[in-house]
This record gives sequence, structure tokens and C-alpha cells, in this order.
Amino acid sequence: MNRREFLATSSIGLAGLAAGAPQDKVTHKAMILGMVKGGAGPEEKFAILKAAGFDGVEVPPTDAAGQEKFKAASEKTGLQIHSVIFGGWGKPLSSPDPKVREEGVEQLKNGLRCAHAVGADNLLLVPAIVDGRTRYAEAYERSQEGIRKALPLAEELKVVISVEEVWNNFLLSPLEFARYVDEFQSPWLKAYFDIGNIVKNGWPEDWIRTLGKRINRVHLKDYKKKTGQFVKLTEGDVNWKEVRKAFVEVGWPKFMTVEFNGDDFLEPDELAKRIDRIIAGE
Repeated sequence: MNRREFLATSSIGLAGLAAGAPQDKVTHKAMILGMVKGGAGPEEKFAILKAAGFDGVEVPPTDAAGQEKFKAASEKTGLQIHSVIFGGWGKPLSSPDPKVREEGVEQLKNGLRCAHAVGADNLLLVPAIVDGRTRYAEAYERSQEGIRKALPLAEELKVVISVEEVWNNFLLSPLEFARYVDEFQSPWLKAYFDIGNIVKNGWPEDWIRTLGKRINRVHLKDYKKKTGQFVKLTEGDVNWKEVRKAFVEVGWPKFMTVEFNGDDFLEPDELAKRIDRIIAGE
């Protein structure tokens, strides 16, 4: 497919998505478990989130004993484990070393098994890293090859692999991100869209409208261009009203998970209120 054909087919597909998309629907609030301050263990942390009004939580991959603790905490508190943050940094699927890539595929498969064991239907994946040792084209090809090796297991376990755009010099435009996802031609490979990661060089609402139904999960965070730092949710340069309009057009994701680090910390109850205001368009 050449550039003209891709743009034409993408435009047709996106127009269809917009035309047939629901105008509004409820999305669920979640937080990354490791960002919950307080609580002696998973059950107490889950309870903190549930009391604050959250519906779900995103957890790290863990061994069998950890999986049992997560599952028990979810069942006791009623807080859904919606996703596992597998990552992909340690053994990147784009590595120039074939052995490292194979190890990365096995880790990805283990991440899928972990997600299934704790009741999650999503796995976050950083698909590739472009650096001085790995060309962009190589990262693109190698990462797709590795993911394809894991897709049969994803289908078997009913866990979607959602690739995220992060500051890894990869998937640098919404058109490319859409094409990357589409080339798999699989419902088990979708996009994990991080709103804050786009603000430095783009507009989240533009990416949302381009990616459309490809977006399976969303990370919520805010960013200030002037200082070059992530800031407290709704206190940065993200145009949240336009972000909301975009989601109303294409459909809300199943879960929107708040992410923060350091000075952008807010207590869970305050974060839940701010997310509610974003969803309501206030």
C-alpha cells in the first residue's frame, strides 16, 4: 500500500467510525496500583481506590503468589483489575539481538498469562525502542514480528495487547500509529493512548479522532509545555474539553487510568473528582 492509498482508506474507515460511533457512553475510572500511597498490601490499596470512587486498577506483572493476592483483593473489594502493565523496556522486541527479541516474546506471553490469571482483559506493551543501535524501520518490522508470535495466545486467553506511544522515538504520529495497529488485522492488538505523552509535540484530540476505535485503553495525565514537566491532572496544557469532544465522537474507552509521578500527585478522591469533571465536560 502506497501513501495515497493508505490515506484514502484510512479516511474512509475513520469517517465510518465517526458516523457509526455512539455519541456518549460511560467510561470507567482506574489508577495504576503502584501510585497508590498508603495501604499495607494489595487489599488495602484496592480498598482505598474503591472508597475514592474508582472502578478499576492497573497492576504490574507478578508471579503466581502475587496473582493470587491481586485476585483475592479484587474479589473482596469489588475493584476490577482491568489491565497489566507489562512494559517492554527490559527485553525490547526491537532489539538488534535475536536472542533478546525471543526472550522478549516469551516475557510478553508470560504477561498475557498473568493478565488472564488476575482477570484482566488488557496488557500494556511498549512495542519498540528506536535508538543509536536500532533504526526506525528495524524497530517497526521486528516489533510486529514479535507481537505476531504472541497474538495466538492473546486470542486464546482473551487478553488484548494494547501498544502505547511513549517517549521511545517510535509511533510519532497518529497516522503511523493507526497504520501500525491496522497492519495486524487482529482484534487482539489495539492502541493504549497516553494523553500526556502527546502534548509536547502534538494535540491529543487530533490523535483520538485519528485512532478512533483502535483505542482500547487510555492513560490520563497532564503536561505543561512551558516547564517541560508533567503536572497535576487538569492543570496543564491538555485541552480537556476538546479531548472530551473527541471521545464523544469516536466512543469512550472502557477504562481511563490516571498516571502520575512525583509533584503531580493528588489524593485518589481528588483525582476521581477531576476525572468525573473531565467526563462531564465541566
